Amino acid sequence: MNEQDPLLTEPKSGSDASRIAEVKEWLAKTFEAAGKPVPEFEYTPRSVAHLHSLLSLSKAKDEAARLVARDFRQKAAEYRSQAARIREILENVGLAQESLPSNVVAATQVLANVANLLNIRDTELSSFLVALADISLRKTGVEEKRSKVLKESKILLDFTRKAIARLTYLKRTLAQLEDEVAPCEVQMENWRTNLQVMAAKERQYLQQCTNYKAMLNRVGYSPEISHGVLVEMAEHRKELEKKTQPILDTLRSYQDLPPDKALAALAIEDKKRQYAAAEKYLEDVLHSALSSTDMP
Repeated sequence: MNEQDPLLTEPKSGSDASRIAEVKEWLAKTFEAAGKPVPEFEYTPRSVAHLHSLLSLSKAKDEAARLVARDFRQKAAEYRSQAARIREILENVGLAQESLPSNVVAATQVLANVANLLNIRDTELSSFLVALADISLRKTGVEEKRSKVLKESKILLDFTRKAIARLTYLKRTLAQLEDEVAPCEVQMENWRTNLQVMAAKERQYLQQCTNYKAMLNRVGYSPEISHGVLVEMAEHRKELEKKTQPILDTLRSYQDLPPDKALAALAIEDKKRQYAAAEKYLEDVLHSALSSTDMP
């Protein structure tokens, strides 16, 4: 047991000590009535406050119970007095229970039991009729509630059947999906592999396209150059080759001549003029061809 708080062993005020004394007295009476000893515990402010509230509540309930019991005893005394008076009246008129036939006593007892069952104060016919009407109304209400409950139960049963059917369908679908998982995983793996290959090919093709664009930029390609233009340029090139071929043949014939610096210089200058004239002609042809493609 924990060491008690000195604030509890020596209360600060008389009210704390009186509350603890009231709690101890109440606990002692309560456990003594039950035939058990009071358990040991520490009297902390919190426990004392809680037990004191229980004490107050218990006293209030005990007082209410005493009042109800006193009322019941008073009513019982009144009922006994009234029963004795009624018994005396019946004996005076010759209707005492001992002098009545057994079937009359049995019928009277049944009538009393029915009155108690119907919760009526007397055995008048009007009281029985009112009680029977009340029972009939209750029966009608119960039947209506029963009908409503039956309808709701049918609806719930229908919902339950549909839910069970859907659950069965979902289980079957889940089983089918689980069976299809392995083939789908294999197919997905194939698609993943093909996708990786296609991605690598795409990168390769993009790199090649970049290289080709760079190559076309280096050679001076432009979108205006079409196949027809290239064919026309090739034909002009053949014509130029035909025109320059005699010049080349002449130059090759000069290789067999003895070296003469002055004549060689004159020949070179002449060939340069011819070559420049050929280049100018080729440029003019190209410009004319490009301008013709630009025209609608």
